[in-house]
Amino acid sequence: MKSKEVVVITGASSGIGLACVKAFYADGYCVVASARSHDKLHKTAAEIGAGSDDFLAIVADVSIESDCRNIIDSTIEKFGRIDVLINNAGITMRALFEETDLSVMHRIMDVNFWGLVYCTKFALPYLQKSKGVIVGMSSVAGYKGLPTRSGYSASKFALEGFLETIRIENLKKGVAVCIARPGFVATNIRNTMLSADGTQQGTSHKDEAKSMEPSEVASELLIAVKKRKRTIILSRTALLSFWLNKFFPSWLDKQMFKHVASEKESPLKK
Repeated sequence: MKSKEVVVITGASSGIGLACVKAFYADGYCVVASARSHDKLHKTAAEIGAGSDDFLAIVADVSIESDCRNIIDSTIEKFGRIDVLINNAGITMRALFEETDLSVMHRIMDVNFWGLVYCTKFALPYLQKSKGVIVGMSSVAGYKGLPTRSGYSASKFALEGFLETIRIENLKKGVAVCIARPGFVATNIRNTMLSADGTQQGTSHKDEAKSMEPSEVASELLIAVKKRKRTIILSRTALLSFWLNKFFPSWLDKQMFKHVASEKESPLKK
């Protein structure tokens, strides 16, 4: 009897990560869920009715290399394999770069980029063995710089360049790499976004009712993993901006400036 496939999901206690836990578990995967909140992880396990034989909760901060190593080591110790790694943990910001403390830039890169690098580094030998899939959660900000999101955009550009390289290096080793680019998703990431001084802003400036639901993103990711897709763009707005940036980048610059400047309490002035 073939053993169940194992998915490791970072940032698994809320938003897209939590939705992925539910979607992949329902599809029959053994799930390793990692996040900083012990209580939220165990609440999730109770919600989906997970047992100790097919679910593992690991408290970790992906910006810490040793925590990332522990995620992978603990997964192998329990399940003996890794088939899918979903690098979902992430934070964002909202401030003009000229006003932003450099510690904010470091924090965002540590979580969004280095967290992915650490987890991928330690998981890669096992993913090569299983001919598995690496997923990186990017964004529109991974191919278009977003005003007031300098650190976030930098982290997503770096993420995409890194994963493109990993894909090419593993062409003959059977590892698939999927870069996922959601549009606006109704999660708490904007409620916890960092201000110029590093404090959390606490409220969203977006109309979350017009955003994608995390469950929609998780469903698309599950399909993408099974089909071993290279890239998925998960909203019409994101897809439109991708093509506009290819052919009309200067025009799109102006439109993005206007859009961000019109946001509630925007740091960017018209």
